[in-house]
Parts: sequence; structure tokens; C-alpha cells
Amino acid sequence: MKLSDFDFHLPEDLIATRPASPRSSARMLVTQGDTITDNHVFDLPDLLQPGDRLVLNDTRVIPARLSGHRHRDSAQGPVSAGIEATLLDPQANGTWSALIKPLKKVKLGEAIVFSDDLSATLDWVEDGQAYLRFNLSGDDFDKALDQAGAMPLPPYIAAKRPADEQDKTDYQTIWASNSGAVAAPTASLHFDDDLMQALADRGVSFTHVTLHVGAGTFLPVKVEDVTTHKMHAEWGQVSPEAAAEIQATKTNGGRVIPVGTTALRLIESAARSGVIEPWEGETDIFIYPGFRFNVTDALMTNFHLPKSTLLMLVSALMGQDRMRDVYTHAIARKYRFFSYGDASLLIP
Repeated sequence: MKLSDFDFHLPEDLIATRPASPRSSARMLVTQGDTITDNHVFDLPDLLQPGDRLVLNDTRVIPARLSGHRHRDSAQGPVSAGIEATLLDPQANGTWSALIKPLKKVKLGEAIVFSDDLSATLDWVEDGQAYLRFNLSGDDFDKALDQAGAMPLPPYIAAKRPADEQDKTDYQTIWASNSGAVAAPTASLHFDDDLMQALADRGVSFTHVTLHVGAGTFLPVKVEDVTTHKMHAEWGQVSPEAAAEIQATKTNGGRVIPVGTTALRLIESAARSGVIEPWEGETDIFIYPGFRFNVTDALMTNFHLPKSTLLMLVSALMGQDRMRDVYTHAIARKYRFFSYGDASLLIP
């Protein structure tokens, strides 16, 4: 398999910069067998069956993008420099790994002031990645970050417009509860309360799992032989209760349908033995054609970047030829792509 096998041309005007409103009004392409049909997300209750189980990632996106200044005394007097920071992961020693621009403007031990309440010092740098120690922790840190930070929109949206207050709602699922992600599980952004009630009335069940989506989800694949690509690691958890619910659905003949590639990667990480088990830790599972799925029966997901690991994942589930047909159809019918775009329901 070559990287070029997963390339396609996407017209620039199909990249969504705002989500559909209401959320469930987004379009949804459905493919099963040889058929492709055009639907909407609000049609989902009619497309699923009683006994099906949706697996939902309940990670909560933090407003991880910060703008601040570092101040320094010089021979010419006080000087300052604008600094942009994107938080990545909390570390065991209390620091946060972060991307800082421009990193060369900050010395070890210097403070960056992000707001009247929030500041951080640069603890150390390794492989171009900074480690920041903030002046606050716990709930105080969360509150100050909510005030000072902006949502870390994907690069292809951020290049078109800055994040704003609306994104703090739009770029968060309605069930987000466990803070730690710097990117949203975007297929889940299509769900609203009315849709959840309609699904429950249909007899569809829900299981929550947690995978903290990292910035690595946007990293390009740089190797031509895709099997040699090294995935970034992300922390996740499948609780004993979640594992039991998923296994019960399999035993009873229902379908297990993760909403989003993050939920799929997590439950397949927890099922490497062949059956789903409670699981917690970091996963760098890389799913590409030839992968054996142990839990997943179908997938709801958005439309993905060319040459991305996520396009390889859906090709593993559906087959490369089938996904080429799906994406050709989606582009011809002007579906909206990427994080704020439309959805697809993929049923092998």
C-alpha cells in the first residue's frame, strides 16, 4: 500500500468552516453493500435497528489555544514579545507539553502572561516541544483557561478564520464530560438532544468511552509505504461497565457502531484479544487495510483528509475501492468535508 493510494482531489469550497444548524440537520451519506444513499443525520433512527448500540467518546475539548506576551528588561528598557501557545498533554510532573510560536523568543524560566489570572513559565524544551508550568492548577486552572483560551480549531479551519466564542459551543459534543482533548471527536458534533431521544425511543442504546484526542490526529503521513507510519499515542479508557455493555450487545446479536474514528480506535484497542475487555492506557493503534475488526459492525464518521490515517481506517473497514466510490459520490454531491462537515454511515 502506497500513500498515493489514499489521495484524492478535494475542491477548496467543500471544506466546512461552520457546522450545520441545528446539528442533526447535517447531510449524511449512507453506504451498505453496493448502495449509496443521501440522507440527513436526523434520519439516523430510521436507519438503525432496536438493539443497536452507539459507542460515544465523552472526551471534552479544552480551549487549548492561548495568546500571551513574555516581558523582559533590556538595555533599552522593558520589551515584550507576542507568544502563541497550543497545549497538548498534561504531564505527570504537573507541566503541560505545548507548541509555542515563536519558541526562540522565550528563555527557560521566563514567564508568559496569558491573562490577569493565567501565566506559565517555560520549564524545558525537548525536540522542539515546550513544557509549561502554570501558576494555577485544578479547578482554578480550568476556570482561567476557559476565560483566556480559544478552541484549537483544526489547521484547515484556523487557516480560514480565527476561533471565536461560538466555537466553544460548536466544537464540543453535548455529552462532553472528561476534559483533556485538544481536538473534538467530530462525528459526535452532529448529535443534539432531540436526536438522542429519538434514538432511545427507537431502542438504540448508548455506551460512553473516553479517548483524549491529541493534536497528532492532524499530523500528515510522510512515508510512502503506509505500513511503516508511526501513530501518535492518545490516552483512553473503556470502563468495565462499558466493556460489559458492548459485549452484551454482541452476544444478543445487536450491532456495535462507534460514532467517530476515535471511539472505533479505542474499542478495537480494548479488543485485541478478540473480545472487548476493560482497558485503560495509551493507544497508538494504526488501522489500515488488512486490519481485523473484533468489535466494530459499522461506523458513523465525517469525511477525512486525503492521505490521512483516518481515510486508511475507513478503507480498512469498507475496502479501498468502496471508499473511492463513496468519496467520488460525496464530492459530486457537494457534501461538506472535515471537522465541521457532513457525516457518513458506513456499514460493511
